Amino acid sequence: MFTIGDFARYGRVSPRMLRHYDAIGLLRPDRTDPATGYRFYGAAQLARLNRIIALKDLGFTLQQVGAVLDEQVGPEELRGMLRLRRAELAEAVAAATARLAQVEARLRSIESEGHMPADDVVIKTVPAVRVAELTGTAASYEPQDIGPVIGPLYENLFPLLEGADIRPTGPGIARYEDAPQDSPEGEGGSSGGGAIVVHAGVTVSAPVGPVGDTGVEVVELPPFEAATIVHRGAMDDVLPTAQTLAHWLDAHGYRSTGYAREVTLECPPDRDQWVTELQEPVAKV
Repeated sequence: MFTIGDFARYGRVSPRMLRHYDAIGLLRPDRTDPATGYRFYGAAQLARLNRIIALKDLGFTLQQVGAVLDEQVGPEELRGMLRLRRAELAEAVAAATARLAQVEARLRSIESEGHMPADDVVIKTVPAVRVAELTGTAASYEPQDIGPVIGPLYENLFPLLEGADIRPTGPGIARYEDAPQDSPEGEGGSSGGGAIVVHAGVTVSAPVGPVGDTGVEVVELPPFEAATIVHRGAMDDVLPTAQTLAHWLDAHGYRSTGYAREVTLECPPDRDQWVTELQEPVAKV
């Protein structure tokens, strides 16, 4: 028989936690001294304690833990609970991984400040181009919102074009614009809500207009004056390149008039080997 302090030490928990488990009926002591109120536990109770902690660490509430341990939850229901929790944990891991990638990209941007060659920026007139594109809406221009939208758009675009017997004649072109909002405009003329319309397109020579009932639209993009810079690597790491372009515009008396287009020049299976030209529409200040 162990005192509450000894039992807590062997179980790697706090006495305060054991008192709480006792209070809610999740883990009663083997014996409580009627005179002193001291709690005493048996070694066999470590098994139940281990299961409590394991289930709690999986994210179950203490009420759910009690139901599982007391066999109020059948095997099939328990399997369903575990599958759901597994999915939740997998989603949390994916979200944490994405956040880590964003932090690393931001750190690389900080480390590269002043080191990227700004003379790679070129002012040129981008000619008119015809693209077939699918369109979606992202909650914001942040990478964690853009990526889950533009990826599936491109995954769906090429099979739809193939089914319509339309072949790409040039590079992929991703472009962005503020989503229409019912709310007043925010600072700088951007839409108040921050949502972004995402156009995932590829150069084609097909007639302008909808492509059947596929959701694909062929549009003619007009020419425009652009400040351009070539980014080499995955688009997850585009921040330093984009900010180099921003510094160049500020230093040379230009202002941006919209979101940069992303023109895919090379896209091998290794995303780190991608080559993308950023084409930012500009006007002289």
